[in-house]
Amino acid sequence: MTEGTTSVAQLSGKWRTVARVLTEVFQPPVVVTVLLLISPVIEPGFPGTIWFGVLAAVFVCLLPLAYVLVMVRLGRITDHHVSDRRQRPALLLTTLVSVLAGLLLLQVLHAPLSVSVMILALIGGIAVLAVVSAFWKMSGHASALAGTTVIAILMFGPAWLPLLLLVPAVGWSRLVLRAHTVAQVVIGSLSGGVIIAGLWWLLREYLL
Repeated sequence: MTEGTTSVAQLSGKWRTVARVLTEVFQPPVVVTVLLLISPVIEPGFPGTIWFGVLAAVFVCLLPLAYVLVMVRLGRITDHHVSDRRQRPALLLTTLVSVLAGLLLLQVLHAPLSVSVMILALIGGIAVLAVVSAFWKMSGHASALAGTTVIAILMFGPAWLPLLLLVPAVGWSRLVLRAHTVAQVVIGSLSGGVIIAGLWWLLREYLL
């Protein structure tokens, strides 16, 4: 192998490392957890009400992630990103059960309505991902991150617009790792930015 070829291989390896870091840091359970933690900010009482966001994150993110890790260990799921599309619909339906259980508990505890609004918006996104995953591998990373960034901007204002740069960055990481095609990343981003963020905005307008 020539020196030039070695340099190209090293450069390629470094970019793949960057892509892996972006993929892990901004994976759906992480970004959705952040979103749930800040969900009560639009109602009086924050940050004292943040623990309701923590409880929501347990049912929406942590329990489903724990289930995935157990299934990976048992060899029933390929990896924690659930790269095999065929394994996603059943997993997403299980996630929906956990999310609905969390939503019910939050109602019993009289949690801020803003937390329930966020969960309902996420249910819409999970449902779309579950249906699409039955025949196509839409990017869950792109969907979760786009929804989170758009909602954060709607919450905190135009000063947070630079957050949108994270969406193409993480989309690029999924392409470099060959986890998705360009179309799957783009459609995933649109699903999160339009459906999840759109549902959140509508529910906030009519319920809060």
